[in-house]
Amino acid sequence: MKTLCVIALCLLFALPDGFAKQRHCTFRVHAQANQRDTEVFATSLRPETSGKGLSIEKMPWISEHDVTAFSPYQAQNGTYGALIQLDEHGRTVLDTLSVERRGRLLFVFVNSRLITALQVDKRVSDGKIYIPAGLTATDMELMKKSWRLIGQQQRQLR
Repeated sequence: MKTLCVIALCLLFALPDGFAKQRHCTFRVHAQANQRDTEVFATSLRPETSGKGLSIEKMPWISEHDVTAFSPYQAQNGTYGALIQLDEHGRTVLDTLSVERRGRLLFVFVNSRLITALQVDKRVSDGKIYIPAGLTATDMELMKKSWRLIGQQQRQLR
């Protein structure tokens, strides 16, 4: 019985640390898939603008774990846009995608919503992703909880 109480007490103190390290905002970048890819690797997407079907890879190439900072701004249509700065891993992945997938699309999802599709037209080696518009005020608040603003000092981990 004492062992069970000790385990329960340890779990009580360990759980808040696990929850405190969770990110508040999700950020995923998926690449355009080959039309011949199976449903195991790709899923269909029908954008409202083009009307033709596209396939995107199910596994994201870049996630919120690759983001270090961001810079928000008010877009003209009433939504928000942001410049996303990636860490070294994210920068390398974005550089590789921009070389290998030139002419194709990258799909940016924030908080499980498709925000924009970016056409890869040149090499991107600076590790920055520009989201022109489509983010909400709620997205901005969640981003502020998750990442620092570009130009601010690195957050200290507790």
